[in-house]
Amino acid sequence: MSAGRVVIYGGKGALGSACVDYFKANNYWVGSIDLTENEKANVSIVVPRDAPWSEQEGTVVSKVGESLAGEKLDAVICVAGGWAGGNAKKDLAKNSDLMWKQSVWTSAISAAVAAQHLKEGGLLALTGAKPALEGTPGMIGYGMAKAAVHQLTRSLGAEKSGLPAGSLAVSILPVTLDTPMNRKWMPDADFGTWTSLDEVAGLFLKWTQAQERPKTGSLLQLITKNGVTELIAAE
Repeated sequence: MSAGRVVIYGGKGALGSACVDYFKANNYWVGSIDLTENEKANVSIVVPRDAPWSEQEGTVVSKVGESLAGEKLDAVICVAGGWAGGNAKKDLAKNSDLMWKQSVWTSAISAAVAAQHLKEGGLLALTGAKPALEGTPGMIGYGMAKAAVHQLTRSLGAEKSGLPAGSLAVSILPVTLDTPMNRKWMPDADFGTWTSLDEVAGLFLKWTQAQERPKTGSLLQLITKNGVTELIAAE
């Protein structure tokens, strides 16, 4: 018997892989959704990379349904995304388009999955970004996309959003996650201010199990100092 069922959108990325491993270790059935397969997941749904948004949504929603065979999900967790820098002078549309696909498409598709397949009182977790609470002149496309995820979270946390009754819609707003790639690109940074992947996965597990849940619609900044992370809700 599994403890429950969760799907991780972005299940092959650094944080997504950590979430798949963490939930598996806690006896959950885990589905991964990504552009490539995660062989550790119970089911791995590979999204057609070049398909339009609506087609991606249709594919993912129906494949999740097939894999559940009538069961419901305890959580839908979207940790897909990416980063691109750049201001308005160069490649604004190109960078913004990429960020939109990586963050907004995935978050919206996750919401559609949750609306169809999440159980009442289940968790929908998305990934915003603390810098996008303000202007992001050095990464405009990224800031726009993450701000859209924040808006989506607020909407999903309101009444008549289409999510099941009693569900929790929330976004985590990390500053920097402690991933191998980030260590490679920022070797001189203060890693004590970076949030560990297992810590984030642990938060998701707690909320999935209805422990220490924040208010629905919350944007939760993950502020790490000296290796200790606190959650601060953005106004």
